[in-house]
Amino acid sequence: MCGIVGYVGGRPCLDLLVAGLEKLEYRGYDSAGVSVIDDGHIDSVRAVGNLDNLRAAIAREAEGSGGVAVAALPATTGVAHTRWATHGRVTEENAHPHSDSSDRVHIVLNGIVENHAKLRRRLEGEGQEFSSETDAEVVAHLIASHYDGDFAAAVRAAFGELRGHYAFVAMHAEEPGQLVGARKECPLVAGVGEGESFLASAIPAFLAETRQAVAIENDEIVTVDASGVRITDTEGNPVQREAEEIEWDEEAAEKGGYETFMLKEIHEQADAVAETVADRLPGDDGVDLSEVELDDAYLRDLKRIVVVACGTSYHAGLIGRYAIEEWARVPVEMDVASEYRYRNPVIGHGDLVIGITQSGETADTLAAMRLARENGAKVLAITNVMGSQATRDSDAVLYTRAGLEISVAATKTFVAQVAAMYLIGLRLAELRGTLEPARLSELVGELKTIPSKIEATLASIEDRVREVSTTHHDQQFFLYLGRHIGLPVCLEGALKLREISYIPTDAYAAGEMKHGPIALLDESTPVICVATESPVLDKVLSNVEEVRARGAQTIAIATAGCQRVGDVADETIEVARTDWILQPIVAVLPLQLLAYDIARARGLNVDQPRNLAKTVTVE
Repeated sequence: MCGIVGYVGGRPCLDLLVAGLEKLEYRGYDSAGVSVIDDGHIDSVRAVGNLDNLRAAIAREAEGSGGVAVAALPATTGVAHTRWATHGRVTEENAHPHSDSSDRVHIVLNGIVENHAKLRRRLEGEGQEFSSETDAEVVAHLIASHYDGDFAAAVRAAFGELRGHYAFVAMHAEEPGQLVGARKECPLVAGVGEGESFLASAIPAFLAETRQAVAIENDEIVTVDASGVRITDTEGNPVQREAEEIEWDEEAAEKGGYETFMLKEIHEQADAVAETVADRLPGDDGVDLSEVELDDAYLRDLKRIVVVACGTSYHAGLIGRYAIEEWARVPVEMDVASEYRYRNPVIGHGDLVIGITQSGETADTLAAMRLARENGAKVLAITNVMGSQATRDSDAVLYTRAGLEISVAATKTFVAQVAAMYLIGLRLAELRGTLEPARLSELVGELKTIPSKIEATLASIEDRVREVSTTHHDQQFFLYLGRHIGLPVCLEGALKLREISYIPTDAYAAGEMKHGPIALLDESTPVICVATESPVLDKVLSNVEEVRARGAQTIAIATAGCQRVGDVADETIEVARTDWILQPIVAVLPLQLLAYDIARARGLNVDQPRNLAKTVTVE
């Protein structure tokens, strides 16, 4: 969600801070701001809207003060922020950084301070004057109230009074050579350079400047200055942790010749799946998940699996449910994490809970995982980010290897999650002996071919999808229909169209169409049907004919060479043939491209859709 960047070192930092914010734009934001320390005081500029508005505000500030304000300062310590509103309207006053009444302490924060109202009343009673509606501002005032010459000690004291889930970075005008940060369930990472240090909510913020990063964990206070990084626990006891070399290619954070990050990431899906499955399928007859620290005997005797996730990750889990039940004969339950965490679930020993979160920082999924562990279940995290909170809130981790995903709409991380669920399903089947060896070998071999089939499908469908989008991009409603393993593909396709084109969509189990959705159909309604080959294809085709009988326009996703689909649908897009239960990874590709092309045809920003954030670290 909110993006944090902080710098301290020997270079003028304003441009570094704004450049860092640019790398965090994918997280989504509605306002931005920057504060720097110069000659014993702090200068701050904030603006509603995108970073161009912030740059313009900086330029105006400089012009209005003879060119000696923030834009021209030689300041070498500062913090910057992109805000995604939770408490308070989208206004300049509510944009970060926030300060205390004396303007000596400035903070930037990602997350939610749950006890802000109580703290605010107390601090106002002590004479502090607040200037915003946000929960975050209380942190600046609270730190100032504890300050007695030791800034890190003041931050620790303030941290002890805060409740919620957040990460923040603070600076003090009287201690200009340092920044102090704290983490409580929201991401925070330090970057270590030559004579300079960074604090940020994500590595891309400083990747262009240093590849040395130090992860900050929950309930830790971090102080950075030009000499490096010092971490303590909440009592002030030192924590030793070495910096790690970040191996990401800097080009991974650029568009690589594509017009948008989303299109680039759609075309990176073959690599994402290949990286996720390659070394885990070392032979032709089994799966190597030795990295997952769950005992084979435990997995062999599993009684039940529960998958908790949100959004796109939830759809990946649904596909995994079909695969696991089909192959391993283990009952699988699905739960939206934001609902599961507030239930009183019947869960315990003998149950495996799989939490799927791309970022490893999704607040609802983390809370659901913790609840499951508290009740005695084992928890397996599927995440794309090493060192994320999910890796610490679980008993075992299976990493997807999709690489950095910039666009808010998930594409390559989705197919990597689906591939990871397939690996789990095949491994369970292998351990439990629920698949014949020949069938297991067939599936392993077919999963290895999926990356090449992704590439072939993308190459063959782009022009066709663009034709379809040109015909339908101005429609006001789309209905998606599918059955069995095609239903999660519909749910994901509908979500993609909804989130980047802002067109109302509905995705339904095709067999439920007559129980309500059929009333929505008329001659202007495009109906997307996932009709790839499967044991329920006959039923799906019957539903397609029902739709056409109501005059709606049917667009079917079909397996290459399956003429039966083309005989009943108005328009057909064919994807590469593979085993029917692996089909979702290729079947989703035209739906991603369709959403993309429709959004572009409507002139929309596909990488940063309105009101959305890449990583949902608050409820």
